[in-house]
Amino acid sequence: MDEAAAAEQFATIPENADMKGLTQLCYDFLETQGAIAVGIASREMLEGGPPSTDLDYVLEGAKCAISFALPFDEEKIDAYLAKKDHGGHQEDNFRTNFIVTGLSVGLASYLDQVGFPSFGVLANGVYRKETPRGMYDFMPDISHRYVAVRAGVGWFGLSGNVVTKTHGATIVLGTVVTTAPLIPSEPLSDEDNYCDDCKLCLTSCTSGFMDKKEKDTVTIGGQDYTYAARKSFHRCDLVCGGFTGLAKNGKWSTWSPGRFEIPDADEEFLPVLIECLGASEPRPSIEGGFHHPALPNYRKINMTCGNCQLLCHPERDERKRRFKLLTKNGVVVQREDGTLEAVSVEDAKESLAEMNPERRAMYERL
Repeated sequence: MDEAAAAEQFATIPENADMKGLTQLCYDFLETQGAIAVGIASREMLEGGPPSTDLDYVLEGAKCAISFALPFDEEKIDAYLAKKDHGGHQEDNFRTNFIVTGLSVGLASYLDQVGFPSFGVLANGVYRKETPRGMYDFMPDISHRYVAVRAGVGWFGLSGNVVTKTHGATIVLGTVVTTAPLIPSEPLSDEDNYCDDCKLCLTSCTSGFMDKKEKDTVTIGGQDYTYAARKSFHRCDLVCGGFTGLAKNGKWSTWSPGRFEIPDADEEFLPVLIECLGASEPRPSIEGGFHHPALPNYRKINMTCGNCQLLCHPERDERKRRFKLLTKNGVVVQREDGTLEAVSVEDAKESLAEMNPERRAMYERL
């Protein structure tokens, strides 16, 4: 086939494409690489949703969005929750996010090559800049969660995380936006959602990010979805950012060695966050981590929480077991070489008491 004939053939692919075959190709492309769930939401299925369901934001004229989920390594989750191994799950978490981004970009490129302009949405760390506070409003370009529940990849759990049939919330979601008119899938039945409002996800959050009484409802494509109301995102910034993490009862902590008091009122979080940013900067470096655009001075961030996601499993007994791992294995301190270590409450207090005031101020207000 000469170049002119080849160009003419590929120019007609979009008009003559077999959408059933191309839809199946998308499933095969992702499942071959380990996706545990794949679904497709048409733009009509996303109509009326929040701004982050507007596919035109990333690709004008988009017809649908492909959603998929890759799981974390469950053995590494156990060691992480038990505060026995920090680096294993952290590395698995970050790499899974990068793999999801790669798959999204790879599938988008494939679809583009066969005649359908497409956009691979990054797994994390991309925010709209035109909101009142820009990136710091943390509004994603496209919401993986909203697309996933409409595409049938999972349901909303009480925490607001997307939960799946086989792996609960211990997943990373990916999205590909495309102009290809692929065949949409059906959302999952609410009756099959395993979330029974056990509230362990809420109890595991030392920041109180999710309200234990109030709920929020979002309407997407004419369907209502309800989950726990979320308070100020500064709560998650403070704890998931690793600046502090001691539970209110003082008996357990996240992987953060910080002991700064966690406020009750939303309006108190920003001043505390600013204080903790400065106080924690001289802490010894922790192995691993990644760079987040919201952190000043190109600082690196390490994963210290994620408990609401990691506890959530389809089996209630498994959720209880994981919660016990989290809450019965002490609190974390940081040694001078940067090493994080879980110790008893008493040993943690002794460790802090032995620090000179300058070093101790990195971890708690004196």
